[in-house]
Amino acid sequence: MARPLRIALVAGEASGDLLGAGLMQALRRQDSTIEFAGIGGDHMIAAGLVSQAPMERLSVMGLTEVLGRLPELVRIRRGLARFCLGWRPDVFIGIDAPDFNLGLEITLRRAGIKTVHYVSPSVWAWRKGRLKKIRRAVDHMLTLLPFEATFYQQEQIPVTFVGHTLADRLPMTHSPEALRQGLGLAVDIPVVAMLPGSRGSEVKTLTSLFLATLARVQRQIGPIQIVIPAANDHRAKQISAIIAEQAPDLAISILAQRADDALAACDAVLVASGTATLQAMLWKKPMVVAYKMSALSYFIISRLATTTWVSLPNILAQRNWVPERLQAAATPERLADDLIMALEDLEYRREFVATASEWHQRLACNADEQAARAVLKLVGR
Repeated sequence: MARPLRIALVAGEASGDLLGAGLMQALRRQDSTIEFAGIGGDHMIAAGLVSQAPMERLSVMGLTEVLGRLPELVRIRRGLARFCLGWRPDVFIGIDAPDFNLGLEITLRRAGIKTVHYVSPSVWAWRKGRLKKIRRAVDHMLTLLPFEATFYQQEQIPVTFVGHTLADRLPMTHSPEALRQGLGLAVDIPVVAMLPGSRGSEVKTLTSLFLATLARVQRQIGPIQIVIPAANDHRAKQISAIIAEQAPDLAISILAQRADDALAACDAVLVASGTATLQAMLWKKPMVVAYKMSALSYFIISRLATTTWVSLPNILAQRNWVPERLQAAATPERLADDLIMALEDLEYRREFVATASEWHQRLACNADEQAARAVLKLVGR
């Protein structure tokens, strides 16, 4: 009898873990005997992944921040390459994390293993020179956004636009009142969801800034309720420690790994730039986006960038749709003003919901099933 299909996958952070789990479940619906191994988080492990290393060790952002962890990251990648070359998967799927996955994909592709990269690196935004590496690394690219597929088609790189699994999963409309009651939140007091990122370095940098912002908002407009959907238990403990030291008087609920509940229940969002901005958009919640990294990382990245915006809602809309405050512009004063507008400007809120609803419909394309079909087609199943 032929052995079961073997698929190796690597996700580097919480958003990739969700994408990977959805893809694995769709693949299993096509073939219940598939074996999965690689690196993933709780969701991928629950879907059947045999993880070779903790996903948490891959979650690092920024150039100088990566340098401090480089020896460990290289060691993990070499170990995973050895595992894959011995296990011989039929296909390797790198989910986002391009700095880790593309090099691994090159090694495995040279050894005759098919490779898929799920979630396009932002070559359309910065470091376009990575296209040469992508050509060497990838048999097929799966993109979440429609303009990305057009970009790769123009570059003659095999690609499938699959949409986004969050757009398929999340409702087009919802009523937050019942959920607020279930979370013990008052219906008549504004609720702000605070999402300071999923990486330890992000949480360390942004949580203090966000708490100072929310304290300022409360001083200006009156009581608010704050929900923080920590990405995992590690982040929940880290955030709790910062709150205890810096903001013990704010009304804060930490909802570990419950981002959808926090976003569904809130009126507005204070969020780190990243995939969470897309999630907030799909819940139709006005948001304020902020980010800070080391001065050297920002200096280098800002000079390599070829796009005006960093948040996915603005990149999709190609305009200043949601406020973005980066580095020195990310101050409690500026963020508080933006957040008060998101909470109280009714015309802005109506316009935001209308535009977000249009994008939700465009991105809801049955992503898990489409991605699974593309993978199985590549391996001839």
